[in-house]
Amino acid sequence: MCQVNTDPMRYRQGYVQVVVPPSIIDKDTSTDMVVREATNVTLTCKAKGYPAPYVMWRRADGKSINYDGKIVNVIDGEVLHIVKISRLHMGKYLCIASNGVPPSVSKSVTLNVHFPPMLSIPNQLEAAYIGQDVTLECHIEAFPTAINYWTTENGDMIVSGDKYVTVFSDNDYTKYMLLKIRNVSPKDFGSYKCVAQNSLGATDGVIKLDEIPAPSTTSTTQSPYYVTSLMKKNGRNGNKKLRQRPNDYEVEEWRDPDYENEYEPPSMMPPGDLPADALNLGAVREPRLLLHLLLPSLLPLLLNAVRR
Repeated sequence: MCQVNTDPMRYRQGYVQVVVPPSIIDKDTSTDMVVREATNVTLTCKAKGYPAPYVMWRRADGKSINYDGKIVNVIDGEVLHIVKISRLHMGKYLCIASNGVPPSVSKSVTLNVHFPPMLSIPNQLEAAYIGQDVTLECHIEAFPTAINYWTTENGDMIVSGDKYVTVFSDNDYTKYMLLKIRNVSPKDFGSYKCVAQNSLGATDGVIKLDEIPAPSTTSTTQSPYYVTSLMKKNGRNGNKKLRQRPNDYEVEEWRDPDYENEYEPPSMMPPGDLPADALNLGAVREPRLLLHLLLPSLLPLLLNAVRR
């Protein structure tokens, strides 16, 4: 108050407010926790400052929180109480305190949920043919991290090598197990087991590998088939008749039973014309056939001779 001692006295009053940015009280705030699945969990966060800080909880990864049967992003208040916690609640949580006086402050609390291994198999029955490569798949959820491996149906542990390739990949508390079998042989058919063990328990799953026929590689395309005028109509040893256009001569050919017929495309030569090698003994095997072939050419000559 500023005062002047006059009669009457005069004065002025002013007000000073001291603000304090927020800070988290570590001794009253929860730290990292490890709990069993299905238990109840309470996280507490205390903060100080002036004005009194506003406190809220949220997940560090930005995911929603299943809280009292509702899906929420932010929980107001200093206390976060989760009933029957599950593996879905596992993660890092942020306690954030603010009062309008910068800066706001936060503290992270990691919540780990322990549970025994649980296993799921996308395909319990796989099939392959001999010589094929096949991959078996197995999904495991466990925390703390489980020891995972593959075994044969005889209980022998499978180790990566030329025949088998094992692959493991993690995603939080989920692990993906792959077993690749190269060049499947008859002895590879049977059952395979994926196994998971941690301090809380163990589990396993069976995948059966069956044999299927290999895909056929036989071609269904037929070779070209030519129909010629010399093909037999009555079987291998039967007789046949060759009919030409009207006014042409009918030629009857007889084949010896032991004669192997060679199929050739039909000749387009006009009737009455003889090939250059028609008189070759290899071209015509029968005298009667030779007479029939020469008759159309000799007949005009004989008629002219008779007229003269």
